[in-house]
Amino acid sequence: MAFQEAAKAVRMTLLWWVLTAVFYPVLVWAIAQGFFPYQADGSLIEVNGQIVGSELIGQPFNSAEYFWSRPSAVDYSVGEDAAPTGLSGATNLAPSNPDLIVKVGEIADNLRQAGINPTYDLVYTSGSGLDPHITVEAAQAQISRVAQARNLPTDRLQALIEENIDGRSLGILGEPGVNVLKLNLALDALGDA
Repeated sequence: MAFQEAAKAVRMTLLWWVLTAVFYPVLVWAIAQGFFPYQADGSLIEVNGQIVGSELIGQPFNSAEYFWSRPSAVDYSVGEDAAPTGLSGATNLAPSNPDLIVKVGEIADNLRQAGINPTYDLVYTSGSGLDPHITVEAAQAQISRVAQARNLPTDRLQALIEENIDGRSLGILGEPGVNVLKLNLALDALGDA
């Protein structure tokens, strides 16, 4: 009798393992690939057949010719010390922490030296450290610097920002923002036109 109970338990364990570890993941993968292939594959952006990034993951832009992203607590997982799978995370410093106050002050000073009026999202990192968006105000604060570096009229850059505003999710969640990678790719396309 005990052997039959043990065999039944083993069969049930194998059945549930097949259902939850094989069948369900394959089903979810097939549905995602069938209905949402772009999103399921990482929302990758290609330019001339080469992947330049994902619209979901921020990346650093440091040149005066580009709009700058938010600062990142994990430096967007680039460089020699980056994990191959990428890192995500905030600084975990409290608002009263002297280290955070110094760091934010340095970032704000650097922005002012570059002729940018610091906005909160150009000074503070996001919770993940990988946010690809900045506020419309943060993009507009950079117009004169980019216009001067690229010798473009400011009204053309303002129009480019307006063309690249992502609205609220589902029309009600979050705030409108600008995906920095997409905006900079559109900026590069201006030079190609």
